[in-house]
Amino acid sequence: MSLGRRPPAAALPFLLAELTFASWETMMHRSWMMAAGTCSPAEYQRMVFEKMQAAQRSAMVLMQPWTAAGAAAMLAPWHRRARANARRLRRQRS
Repeated sequence: MSLGRRPPAAALPFLLAELTFASWETMMHRSWMMAAGTCSPAEYQRMVFEKMQAAQRSAMVLMQPWTAAGAAAMLAPWHRRARANARRLRRQRS
């Protein structure tokens, strides 16, 4: 039995929608920080390392046998980080 949560197949469209909006919000905040000159070197590094980690986790899912929840599992690392970044940057700007 798997210890991880498996989202139902209907959750994939909602996952994609949340990923889209969280990504847009994160890009907006980071673009604003870059334009204002307030983007720290740590934030630039975070941008690169998060993408590398998410790509690695997605690749690990691709190497496993395909399941119905495979697409959601492949997007989960991107979704998790995009939502966390949007929340963190939203609090930072307030």
